[in-house]
Amino acid sequence: MPRKARKKSRTGIYHVMIRGINQQMIFEEDEDKYAFLRTLERYKIVSRFELYSYCLMDNHVHLLIKEAEEPISKVIMRLSSSFVYWYNSKYDRCGHLFQERFKSEVVEDPRYFLTVLRYIHQNPLKAGLSTSVWESKWTSIREYIQEVNIVDINRGLGMFSEDRAVAMDQFKIFMQEDNEDQCLEYIVKRSDSEVIEYLKILGVTSSELQQMNQKERNSILLKLRELEGVTIRQLSRVTGISKSVIDRIH
Repeated sequence: MPRKARKKSRTGIYHVMIRGINQQMIFEEDEDKYAFLRTLERYKIVSRFELYSYCLMDNHVHLLIKEAEEPISKVIMRLSSSFVYWYNSKYDRCGHLFQERFKSEVVEDPRYFLTVLRYIHQNPLKAGLSTSVWESKWTSIREYIQEVNIVDINRGLGMFSEDRAVAMDQFKIFMQEDNEDQCLEYIVKRSDSEVIEYLKILGVTSSELQQMNQKERNSILLKLRELEGVTIRQLSRVTGISKSVIDRIH
């Protein structure tokens, strides 16, 4: 059975998780994590991607990253291949280290961007490896509050405020908030009321949508289809337009 194609982000931003094969350790000691960060820094220059956050756990890595000229698949291939070459040389081993196919999810709106940013920074805390979000030295959170090295912090902080001092205060509060953030494995499902509310934002009701000419109607239906967590059956139920019509819109 062919593999499902990786979803393309409209913003170019992805939450990526690279995991050790069979969930094995990929970092035996701190030197390995430093080596991975050096690799990340080197290919950030080569591939010109933007990096908004990272977290290095013993058997996996989280990245919040924006592709540039190179697609995300090539970026991750460069990173993983280079690090595995170094790792195999150090430990006198051969073969794979990472799972062949990395996990990714698109990040296409500011609210979810901040959710992923917090999820990545809180990963060690939620795993019981630290007692506060500030404690782990293997996440990028210190680059936000101390000295920037390889992380692009302006996008994230700018979502809180244009005033840097205000943004930093709000960022610190947000990063420490208790939450039930779930990313990658979590499938978002939208309620009918959320879809109806989005229709209102688009300035139209279900009955008005049904009366529109085909071009205008299909333009709005396409925007609805692009909402994360909606189904064709649900859109048909909310809009009163048949599933076959909605299914043909791309």
